[in-house]
Amino acid sequence: MDTHKVSELKAFVTSCRSDPSILHHPSLAFFRDYLQSLGARLPPQAMSKNPMKGENDDEMTKAAPDSVDKKPYQKPEDAAIEDEIIESDMELDGELVEPDNGPPQKMGDPSTEVSEESRDVAQMCKAKAMNAMSEGKLDESIEFLTEAILLNPSSAILYATRASVFVKLHKPNAAIRDSDAALQINPDSAKGYKYRGMAKAMLGQWEEAASDLHVASKLDYDEEINSVLKKVEPNAHKIEEHRRKYERLRKEREAQKIERERQRQRAEANAVYEMGKKESTSENKAFDAEPKDPDSLAALQDGSVISIHSSNELQTKMTAAVRLSRLVILYFTATWCGPCRFMAPIYKALAEKHRNIVFLKVDIDELGNDAHRWNVNSVPTFFFVKDGKEVDKVVGADKSGLERKIAMHAAKP
Repeated sequence: MDTHKVSELKAFVTSCRSDPSILHHPSLAFFRDYLQSLGARLPPQAMSKNPMKGENDDEMTKAAPDSVDKKPYQKPEDAAIEDEIIESDMELDGELVEPDNGPPQKMGDPSTEVSEESRDVAQMCKAKAMNAMSEGKLDESIEFLTEAILLNPSSAILYATRASVFVKLHKPNAAIRDSDAALQINPDSAKGYKYRGMAKAMLGQWEEAASDLHVASKLDYDEEINSVLKKVEPNAHKIEEHRRKYERLRKEREAQKIERERQRQRAEANAVYEMGKKESTSENKAFDAEPKDPDSLAALQDGSVISIHSSNELQTKMTAAVRLSRLVILYFTATWCGPCRFMAPIYKALAEKHRNIVFLKVDIDELGNDAHRWNVNSVPTFFFVKDGKEVDKVVGADKSGLERKIAMHAAKP
């Protein structure tokens, strides 16, 4: 490289290190795109003096202060994650040809019954085609081979031979059609793989070309295949390395997004936890401030679910709650009830959290009369009782509904 240009590049890099905001100058948009395509992270644009600023930039900024986009601040790493990965161009070697998109060549009817006479005539046509090819009369060779294929459409070698002529005529799509037909007749046709690989190389389909040529080489090696492979394989390797690089970058970017979302969810969970701690502290303070009735307090078990086994016991707990102005949740359940088993640990956790609320539990099979008295039609059912009177209820295994109504009634004086 020109040493003078290298010196100028070094000076530019030094300037960027001292003032990274240079990179955000509009004239360097192409350079930013290139850096980002390589996975580089650019620093956020800063409101600093830019030595590359144009003469009229200050005037334009003053004239249109509202034209600046007011976007929420993003951390540099977050902005880099949001940027789309732009793949860089690859420098591949080899000459390509314009695809032949004309009408397809005539193909034989595979359902045709081929007689011995037709096979003999087809062989004569093939011989004429080979003579024409040796004389450089490729179009004439195609005509003879087409006639031979129509006479004997079950011959893979005829299709493969015509494919070889289409390759010489730089008609890769026609060659691919003939190669496909040859391989459909004979899946082990080395010439079918060979000429399809050569045709795909002409179209720049380097990886597919390399695959076909490798198969052809295993079936029937020749120097022409080896010569083409030497040109095709380097491009196929470059494409594979390019694809792996950007697949790795996309996986890294996706992992970063997942981690960022995990951190966001963790932060939200911590916020909810802290809020719950504050609410619990407020409830405990209210509990500490309530009048102390030793007999009533003895009848209740703060922070626990109290199982009721008799009507008298239920009445005692209710009376104690009234004396202490406590909210009561009366939970009717049954041992055979699946939804009740689901709600049991939830109900216990709520009792531990809301220590100034009385959590009672009644089995309807044990205290059927009490269940009838409370008009329990299904389980689980949760009655909210204040001052001995029902104020609300939740029917069914509705966790969110139960939590919502506890929060609503616990907040009331």
